[in-house]
Amino acid sequence: MGHSNNKQFNTIAAISDIHSNVFALEAVLTDIKHRDIDQIVNLGDILYGPIAPNATYELLTKYQDDIITIRGNQDRQIYEATTVEIKGNATLAFIIKDLPEMAIRWMQNLPFDYHLNDDIYLCHGSPTDDMVYLLENIETGQPTLRNNADVLALLKGIDSPVIVCGHTHIPRTVMLSTGQIVINTGSVGYPAYKDDLPIVHKMQTYSPHASYALIKCVENKKGKQWQTEHIRVPYDYEAAAKLALANGREDWAFALRTGRVL
Repeated sequence: MGHSNNKQFNTIAAISDIHSNVFALEAVLTDIKHRDIDQIVNLGDILYGPIAPNATYELLTKYQDDIITIRGNQDRQIYEATTVEIKGNATLAFIIKDLPEMAIRWMQNLPFDYHLNDDIYLCHGSPTDDMVYLLENIETGQPTLRNNADVLALLKGIDSPVIVCGHTHIPRTVMLSTGQIVINTGSVGYPAYKDDLPIVHKMQTYSPHASYALIKCVENKKGKQWQTEHIRVPYDYEAAAKLALANGREDWAFALRTGRVL
């Protein structure tokens, strides 16, 4: 777990789930440059994808002093991959071949979660499991919001006023009965996907835009309050889709172009 020694941040830009999409990342970082931001945070699932893993890593290294980064489940999937897994997954084999060893080491050294300060806590999935959806119930195969008690149970005692997560690719801002706010940033680079685990389900945003969130602390007579903006950034998604197609992923190309699942 990382910690920023309770430094105060007025406004943060939260990005997540880049998934090797350097085109979307570049557009988002350019958009952030035009805003008054104190800190950028990156919530993981960074380089896994059939688009441009190494180019994404190289772009992020230019911002290494400006971005606080944690790891996601698919970052682990890259550096924990066995020979058998790589042989059975053409996309994973492409990623491993494309990335330099220093990128693998970088992911291995990323923290699981991060207390940005006393107010803001960062995780990829949930505070204890990077594979768990913190806000989404997928029992029907389509995402619906978990009930309040279930979200609180998954927080496992995390009492920060603001919890920021990713993983599901669905942008949300949810206030709990405790007054805590849970913010899912959405995905920078992959706006829709289908997964078989724990059951078959589809996550769709119905737009090809790159997503990220702005979180601002607003002080008034009631004390600290939190303002959230979910930003959708246009970018050259066709360039990303063409690379996904070239790497044998028609499903990714369709999602990148439409925000929908084939």
